[in-house]
Amino acid sequence: MDIAAIVNQLNLKVRSGKDRLNNNVTGGYTGDLLSDVMANSSAGDVWITRQIHQNIVAVASLKEHAAIILVSSCEPAKETLERAQQENMPIMVSDLPAFELTGKIFNLLAAEK
Repeated sequence: MDIAAIVNQLNLKVRSGKDRLNNNVTGGYTGDLLSDVMANSSAGDVWITRQIHQNIVAVASLKEHAAIILVSSCEPAKETLERAQQENMPIMVSDLPAFELTGKIFNLLAAEK
């Protein structure tokens, strides 16, 4: 499943990386502790978080994540968007809380198998 399908089905707001919405999503990871995400997420994951600072882009790029989704209507900081544009990292925003969004994305990916 690509990011565009997730964006469309879950009504996400794209804040950066509009030209990378064809990235393939192979899994997901939900967490706010950067060291935990670095240790336990995988390439191709969509990362679900409340963090809005620019370090999320560095972690997502390092781990080769497909995208970052911010939950509970959290908006990325200006520096985060600038870094995301440099790294070509898609960032989206959801109105849903992390628990609900994680479940919906899990169900979408499971339906693809």
